[in-house]
Formats: sequence, C-alpha cells, structure tokens
Amino acid sequence: MNKQALIDKLNSDLANEFAAVIQYVTFAAKVSGPYRPQLSAFFLEEVADELQHAQFLANKIVALGGEPTTTPEPIERATTNREMLEAVLVAEKKAVADYSLRSQEADAFGDKGLTVQLEDMVRDESTHAEETERILKDWPL
Repeated sequence: MNKQALIDKLNSDLANEFAAVIQYVTFAAKVSGPYRPQLSAFFLEEVADELQHAQFLANKIVALGGEPTTTPEPIERATTNREMLEAVLVAEKKAVADYSLRSQEADAFGDKGLTVQLEDMVRDESTHAEETERILKDWPL
C-alpha cells in the first residue's frame, strides 16, 4: 500500500467518524418514549469517543502529508428508537470491519503506531456495538 492510498482510506474513515458524531447527536435529540433519558445519554456518551477518533485520523492524515476531509458520509435516517439503535449497530460493525482492515494495511505500510491506534479503535467500536446489541436484545419490535 502506498502513502496516498492509505491517506485516502483514512479520509474515508474520518468521513465515517464525522457521520457518527452527527448521527449520535441527532439521535440523542430524536429519541422518545419512556427510555428517552437513558437512550439520549447513551447516544451522547458515544460522541466523545467518535470525536477522539476523528481528531486522531485528521492528525494522522496531516502527518502523512494529506488534507483531512471535512465532509461526512451520508447518515442513515431513522425515526423510531429501534431504527436508531439498529442504524448505530450497523455503523459500529462497519467501523470494526473498516478499522480491522485499516490496521492490517497500516502494518503492511510499516506504521506501527498507526497499527496499534487502529487496533485500539477496533476495541472501542466493538464495545459500542456490543452495548448496542445488548440494548436491542429485548427491545420490542
């Protein structure tokens, strides 16, 4: 993998992190019903992690000589609490897969620090996905 290809893929990851922040903030505002306070707090708690990921990616892109994107990926629309949780789960599982692949690519590129940081991000996103799955487990249809 060459440097520009890695920068391009990291920019794609950055666009996904920006989308995650927007999605979580929007969903926190939109949740309704008896579990609104808990779900709103759950969504907002995730924002800090996603912002940290975005900042790391932007810094790394610049360190590699690239220009960080400022455009988020399209955001999945959801109207019900269940749809919001399902959209979050899809996004978190995608992030796990993307960062797992990116970690291998960073290793092949020879950037051990990036490899380790991406593995940490896999852990974060896996934890988010597992927590969302637990919430959805007994959620009414």
